[in-house]
Amino acid sequence: MDVSIITVNTNDGEKLLPQMESVQRAAVNIAYEQIISDNGSTDGSLEKVRTQFPHAIVIENGKNIGFGAANNAGHAKATGEFILLLNPDMRLEPGSLKVLVDWMRSHEDVGIVSPKLVAQDGSIQKDALPRRFPGLLDQLAIVLKLSHVFPGLLNRYVYKGFDPEKEQDVDSVRGSFLLLRKSIADRLGWIFDPRYFIWFEDVDICREVKKMGFRVVYTPIISCVDYVGQTFKRFPSVQKQQWFTKSMIAYFAKWEAPWKAVVLRIARPVGIVLTWIHSKV
Repeated sequence: MDVSIITVNTNDGEKLLPQMESVQRAAVNIAYEQIISDNGSTDGSLEKVRTQFPHAIVIENGKNIGFGAANNAGHAKATGEFILLLNPDMRLEPGSLKVLVDWMRSHEDVGIVSPKLVAQDGSIQKDALPRRFPGLLDQLAIVLKLSHVFPGLLNRYVYKGFDPEKEQDVDSVRGSFLLLRKSIADRLGWIFDPRYFIWFEDVDICREVKKMGFRVVYTPIISCVDYVGQTFKRFPSVQKQQWFTKSMIAYFAKWEAPWKAVVLRIARPVGIVLTWIHSKV
């Protein structure tokens, strides 16, 4: 098996089925399996998956166990040389999977690779570009909404001036399209550290991969349509902020000096209140 594609589904049938159709077109001359790890969907999407894509492996988690845990459940079933994490709101190019798998096989020092993520019209999805590892100042700016007033505070974090047409090493890539060597996940015992419910799990695995001595690479060798954030729009802003900041603190507690996590814990309630106020305006 060349690649195991893991997709987490939480009532995402409207996006998931077209994504699976694009996977079929993308997986030309390659052996693949698609694993749907379902977080308690009630929209009938699993029934449609089983009818329209009988080859798919369906895991029913019974409830929303989180993005990280659902991907880890998929890892437990995966048999491919590589694992592709692919969100429901993605559309692959025909024939693109073999191109990327062949690229990985010719770059044995690369642990994770991600391609150019674009909007439906082909323009670059700026919100989907790689990011530097989070720093305390830029994350405080995000939590306290300072970046809305002073966007320059995030220049370091967002790789200001990033050239999306250039293949390059990066700190981290989005978990919406992340191709990983299964051997790495097997060594760790998971794809995503279980401490993350959602958010920062993709940053964390990139850091783990670099710690092992592998590279994390962005390449424009293929592109993929990314409907950024579509799968999370239905969740309330305050709920998303709670998840986001909880994972942010977990990340800093794991990787940075302890006092930095303390600072973020103090800032977190302020950020949640600001999010609530913004949602009411």
